[in-house]
Amino acid sequence: MTDASMDAAGAPDAPKKSSLMKTDEHTKKRNRSETWFRAYGLAAIATGLFFLIVLAVSIVSNGLPAFTHTVVDVEINMTQDQYDDAESQLLKTSAYEKVFIAAMGAQLAAGGLELEVDKKVLQRIAGKTGSILREFYKENPDKIGTPVSFTLPAASRVDQYLNGALKREDVQDSRFLERADLDIVDQLHEAGIIKSAFNWTFIQGTDSGVDNPGGAGIGASVIGSFFMMLVVLFLSLPIGVAASIYLEEFAPQNRFTDLIEVNISNLAAVPSIVFGILGLAVFIQFMHLPQSAPLVGGLVLTLMTLPTIIISTRASLKAVPPSIRDAALGVGASKMQSVFHHVLPLAMPGILTGTIIGLAQALGETAPLLLIGMVGFVARGYPDGFVNGFIEPNSAMPAQIYTWAARADVSFYDKAWGGIIILLVFLLTMNTIAIILRRRFERRW
Repeated sequence: MTDASMDAAGAPDAPKKSSLMKTDEHTKKRNRSETWFRAYGLAAIATGLFFLIVLAVSIVSNGLPAFTHTVVDVEINMTQDQYDDAESQLLKTSAYEKVFIAAMGAQLAAGGLELEVDKKVLQRIAGKTGSILREFYKENPDKIGTPVSFTLPAASRVDQYLNGALKREDVQDSRFLERADLDIVDQLHEAGIIKSAFNWTFIQGTDSGVDNPGGAGIGASVIGSFFMMLVVLFLSLPIGVAASIYLEEFAPQNRFTDLIEVNISNLAAVPSIVFGILGLAVFIQFMHLPQSAPLVGGLVLTLMTLPTIIISTRASLKAVPPSIRDAALGVGASKMQSVFHHVLPLAMPGILTGTIIGLAQALGETAPLLLIGMVGFVARGYPDGFVNGFIEPNSAMPAQIYTWAARADVSFYDKAWGGIIILLVFLLTMNTIAIILRRRFERRW
């Protein structure tokens, strides 16, 4: 039997022809998987943006009241006899409060406001005015005997009431505020004696203690953070860059350098409070450096920031193509010349970016500052001089925010939210500077 005589039914089936213009099932399945993956990615981005927007709205809505406060306008003509009498009293601030109450009553009478206001009501409305007046007249003795217009902060509960945070039906009669006082507050507000104004004290002032949230400010804490960042910058940048250059360009590849690299990577993941314990044991208990000083805080944050700077700097150096090094060595440059004249300038954008990001991380740290006393210390003034800014006890922005959030008076919560806004402004500014520097020094090859 020959092949030609084979029955047609016994012939093998011819292969099916496919067309490139037609999508087969395998390609459809792959396209569906790609579509689902894109959908998952978009959903993840949308979820992240949603929570970011919720966080931003929460911070802004809760923090904006800290930048405004309710004030009382009053004109006071302090006589020399009144000043001498107030300074001779045991409770000096109470004596100055009596001067304020007398001036306020005279102002209401002159304005034709027929209000039955006694001194206790004015004390509850105005809050802590005695310390402000005493400080002013001690610093400006030439103002004694002349009329001076004061803008004094109102009591914290009055501020909450006018800002809408405290409802009339929620007010309970106490020594701080009575519900009947709100009628007088409304009339004074309509007359323009009590009004809302921008709170410069919050930005420029210092902490006022646990009983005066209206006078609390974050200015001294900003100065403390500034001096700490100076210590971190001038220590972590040269040490971190020098260590990175040695490990990446000059160190031999052996077990010792491998051990160093592993430890650097591990230090980057160590909780920040461990560095606080190290700073307490070494810098305060062993070296006897001043407690709560920005110098100690800067040293602790330097130890915490170094691994981040070393890792980012090494990655920037490694990103420079080897041909740059080979070309420099080929024209007669030494190893050090090829690194410092060719490799380092090309890696500078990444180095600066990593440094600023490390500084921004250190700026927001609170846990290390807890153990060196920067939370327990209440900064009541600015440092006297540049050198004293490093060694005098002070606070820092994250530590001050933590202190306000931990206090019992709910009026400090607005201050904590406002401090978070200021801290975020500094962090965004530092990250913006990092982006600008990277664009400025970036070189393409």
